[in-house]
Amino acid sequence: MGAKRVWSTTGVVALTGALLLTSAPTASADYVRDQQWVLDAYKMDATWALTQGEGVTVAVVDSGVDGSHPDLTGQVLQGKDFTGGGDAQEDVAGHGTGMASLIAGHGHGAGNNAGMVGLAPKAKILPLRVLQKEDDDFEDDTWAEAVRYAVDNGAKVINLSLSGGTGSRTATSGREAIAYAQAHDVVVVAAAGNDGGFTVNEPAALRGVVSVGAVDDKGNLWDKSNVGDGLTLVAPGVEIVSANTNRSDGYSLDSGTSDATAYVSAAAALVRAKYPDLTAGQVINRLIKSASFLHHKGLKAPDREYGYGVIRPNKALTMDIPKGSKEGPLGQLPSSTESKAGSATDGNEDGSTQAKEQDSSSRLPIALIIGGIAAVLVIGGIIFAVMRSRGNRSNGGPGSGGGTPPHGTGYQQYPNTAPNQGYPAPPGQSPQHQNPYAQQPPHQGQ
Repeated sequence: MGAKRVWSTTGVVALTGALLLTSAPTASADYVRDQQWVLDAYKMDATWALTQGEGVTVAVVDSGVDGSHPDLTGQVLQGKDFTGGGDAQEDVAGHGTGMASLIAGHGHGAGNNAGMVGLAPKAKILPLRVLQKEDDDFEDDTWAEAVRYAVDNGAKVINLSLSGGTGSRTATSGREAIAYAQAHDVVVVAAAGNDGGFTVNEPAALRGVVSVGAVDDKGNLWDKSNVGDGLTLVAPGVEIVSANTNRSDGYSLDSGTSDATAYVSAAAALVRAKYPDLTAGQVINRLIKSASFLHHKGLKAPDREYGYGVIRPNKALTMDIPKGSKEGPLGQLPSSTESKAGSATDGNEDGSTQAKEQDSSSRLPIALIIGGIAAVLVIGGIIFAVMRSRGNRSNGGPGSGGGTPPHGTGYQQYPNTAPNQGYPAPPGQSPQHQNPYAQQPPHQGQ
């Protein structure tokens, strides 16, 4: 069984500081649309002229997705509940519905000019319910089963706006499910975590997974976004409006890497729709190579706080970027068969290998073996005599500083360093330079 993990405001989802849109007595539809700063920041109208995610299914592994929300009608497939029976379109917590709206919300009203619009409004959502209430525990086995179901039911992108918490490790079932998705050409996107820590949480930290941090409307890192080695991209995740049928007005305002993850999944859906011949790894390659550090001058990709940069959906669709390798710049987890094959060579050889080695050693001439043993004994005797002689000549003799040093003195412990040592200066501490990141980040594959 996988290790249980708590669905909390700091570990899994972005509900910390969740606010109703209560600056007006009743949040009007126009007001909701006006609050979606991401649409203006990305000038999405120009991008939607190229594609809106048609023909791509995004699996949302979460608390379920309420397909009856007016901004999601017709976009949500039947899906499956993995919580012990129920309906994948029942969303008690409201989180999965919010993520789906950021990916494929289409608005409502005349000309769909009101309500929530996601970055890929014509993509389909496959709801996979692995959580119910906000404080539910869940196991890796649960979401791992959902990931496999997503792969087997046509999803081309899997959104995991969840995280195991600081220091947690993904169980074998989870790792194998991610590997299964990668082996079947599916883009897997996961949240880096909302702990404000210096480690990217799993499963986002697993090889080949697009791990996502959060930035605000100025492109500066959100203070609770996890950072560290393995961070892939950052995306808008501060004061994000999303659909929520559990609220009286149908919407909520949240901050977190969950929202940022949904936006990256939507960008992946756009790329998959426009370039259906690209592999999952090549889609990731386009997302990475089109990203920008914006005004954060002097960062080197991949950066511990910004990864390869802020996603730019339009550039991901329009830039002249070579396809690159099929596996993409992040590589892939080994499949279960590869893992077993690897373990066979790591001290657990199979019978045929052991037999060959035993057969080879048994053919060595007996005289050579005996001679080798004798030589070892002679050399050992000489070394013993020399060491004994040196020990007797040392100042004070044995027991007064000569001989073997005490435990630990032969190794220097790693010094304690300040949390931010080696990191770029936090946003706001350096001059702002409006120079988009134009240089291709290194180590991205060819």
